[in-house]
This record gives sequence, C-alpha cells and structure tokens, in this order.
Amino acid sequence: MSNRTLRIITLLALLSIGGIIVLQVRWFRHAFDVKEKQLDQTIFTALQTVGEHLLAVNQQQIPNTSLVSQMSSNYFAVNVNGEIDTRLLESLLITEFRNRSILQDFEYGVYDCNHQKLVYGNYVSLTDPNPPPTPRELPQWKNDLYYFTVHFPRKKQYLFGTMDVWLFSSSVLLFVVAFFSFSMMAIFRQKRLSEVQRDFINNMTHELKTPVSSILVATQLLRKTQPASNHAGDADYVSLIHQQALRLSGLVEQILQAALWDERRMPLKKDTVDVHQCIQEAVTAVKPLLQEKKGTVRLQLGADPSTLTGDALHLTHVFYNLLENAVKYNHEQPAITITTSLNGKSFLATVEDNGIGIAPEHARRIFERFYRVHTGDVHDVKGFGLGLYYAKKVITAHGGKIFLDPTTKPGSRFTIQLPLR
Repeated sequence: MSNRTLRIITLLALLSIGGIIVLQVRWFRHAFDVKEKQLDQTIFTALQTVGEHLLAVNQQQIPNTSLVSQMSSNYFAVNVNGEIDTRLLESLLITEFRNRSILQDFEYGVYDCNHQKLVYGNYVSLTDPNPPPTPRELPQWKNDLYYFTVHFPRKKQYLFGTMDVWLFSSSVLLFVVAFFSFSMMAIFRQKRLSEVQRDFINNMTHELKTPVSSILVATQLLRKTQPASNHAGDADYVSLIHQQALRLSGLVEQILQAALWDERRMPLKKDTVDVHQCIQEAVTAVKPLLQEKKGTVRLQLGADPSTLTGDALHLTHVFYNLLENAVKYNHEQPAITITTSLNGKSFLATVEDNGIGIAPEHARRIFERFYRVHTGDVHDVKGFGLGLYYAKKVITAHGGKIFLDPTTKPGSRFTIQLPLR
C-alpha cells in the first residue's frame, strides 16, 4: 500500500470517527436535556401539589398562577404566603417525591418573615438512611412572603444514572476510538519497519553483488590460465571457490528478488518454455550437492507436451530450490523422484523426497517470507527462509499453484500446477 493511499484511508477514517463522535455528543446532550426537562416537569408538579396542600392547611385560596419558581437548574422556590410547619413540609415532600419516583437527595429551607431570613430545614436522602451532608446556608429568594425552597445537590448525577444506555454506547465509542488509534499507530510503525527492512535488503544485496561478481570473474580467469605445472589440488580448490561463489550469488539474487516481489516490480520474461528442460538444468545444477551425500534423482517425465508460456530462468530456480531443500533436509542418502503429467489443461510436476519431512503445524507457513521450520538449538542447515517463498511467488505469477502434500511420510512431496497456454 502506497503512502498516499494510506494517508487517504487514514484521513477518511478520522473524518468518519470525528463525525460519529460529534453525532454521539449531540445525541447524548439532546437526550440529557430531554431527561432534565422531564424531571423538572415532574418536580414542578410535585412541588405544586405540596404548595397547594399547605395552602389548604392554612385555609387560603389557591391562585390560578403557578406557585413554583425555578431559581436555577437544581433549585426551586414555592410561594405559599402563609406559615409553614417544617415537619409537615418534610413529610409532604418525601411522600410526593416517592409517589412520583423522584428518588434523589434533596434539602429544603423555609423563609421566616419575622426575621426576614431563610432558615435551613434538613437534608433528606430517599436512598441512604444516614446522609453525610451537614446543614448549610441556602440562597435566599427575592420575596418577602412565606415560601420554602428545595435544592437537589445531586441532580446531574441522578440524571446520568438514568442514562445507562447512552453511557454504555459512549463507552463503546470511546473504546472503538482508542482501538482505532492504537491500530493506526501499529500500522504506521509496521510500515516504517517494513520500509527500513526493504531498504536494508536492497542495499545489502547490491553491496554483496559486486564482490561476488569479482570472485566469479577471478575464478574463471584462474581456471583458464592455470599452468599445468601447478599443484594437482589447485584446480579442485579453484572449482570449489567458483561453486561457492555461484551459490552465494544465487542467494543474493534470491534475497533481492524477494524484496522486489514485495514492491510488485519483479519482471517475468515470458516465452515458450520446455519445463522438462528446466527440470534437467536444475538437476544438473544440484549434482555437486547430490554427490556429497551420494544421492540420486529419478526422473519420470511423462507430460507430453511439456511446453508452456513462462520464464525459463525463474522456473529453473524453482525446481532447483525444491531439489536443494530435498538434499539439505535429509539425514540419509537423498532419493528424489520428479514426476510430470498432464491434467486437462494443466501441467503437473511432483518433487518427492525421503527427507525429514515437514510437520503439519508448519505446513501452512512454509511459503511465508523468512519462515523456517524451527530446529531448536541445532543449526546444521543454513538458509534465509526464502526458497519456498520465492517458489510460490514465481508459480503464482505464472497463474499456477504450488502446495505441499501433508500426508507424505517419510519425506515431503511438493506439487506444482501450471496452466498450458
């Protein structure tokens, strides 16, 4: 994914998340306001009823206007224009609030006309029998007549408690935002690491190709110009150096090609290819390794025709990688069988060996880049974990498939399927 695409996706995601947050805040605020209005209306009705009851006790006429005035969001005053019995008032308030399910703490005060001051009444909790607050001074209303006030100190907490669904949805949204932020940071961090890794691989392989090429040129010159009078073993040493330099050159090229595959820039020079010839060249290239372990390769090339459209060089490398693995991962004398056949419009090639095999738990990951089957503290087989990754990429680029038969025991059996076109 390019940096520009990633930035666009991130921007769109941020705009979406931001829009959802704004809508959630607005909906939550609207729901809170609706709840508050409903509660205020219920409190108005309850206090109006209490006020009318006190007027009836004092044998006064009930006015047509409302007795209740809201001084702030949680502070109310009720004008009764007559003396107020605090014990009766508290009893009426508790009863009326309970009847209307207003189960929240409140405190009240009564205005004393004789002394022209508001006298604190009591703090009442409808849920806690031992409320912690102590008497305190309440704000006085600009009215010289008899009235009482009611204050709800925990009104907002009470409202939030009735909005559990909205609080839950908001918590889920916050979790999603936090998870999204963490994921984006992880993606950007991983992308930076991938870029550093890719640059390192490219620089390393390019730096290694120069000395390897020089060694190959030098060994070729030595093999051509070596005098006959030299020590008999010198030719073997020169041949060994040349062989190992070729192997190192192949490894460097494999690493570079793997890096290019990640950028989808690896070109294939497709032409008419004889797959049998690719197999023969791979067998010839792996012969020095076979001779070291006294191994054998049996060819059962029954596919006819054996030609298709593809890149001969890369297909040869694929078969060489499979043969090399069959030799390296083998504690006995390698016995390898290569079989080809046709299946409809597909070319099938099977490479089977008698090696140590691959455990089922590793079978799904062997085609991943840099993945190697864990061998504990024993590191007798060297490699980068790129051979099968490279093979899968090449076969996939040709429109084919490569897979491992997990039932083969002992050893391993790889099957390559390529379209005939």
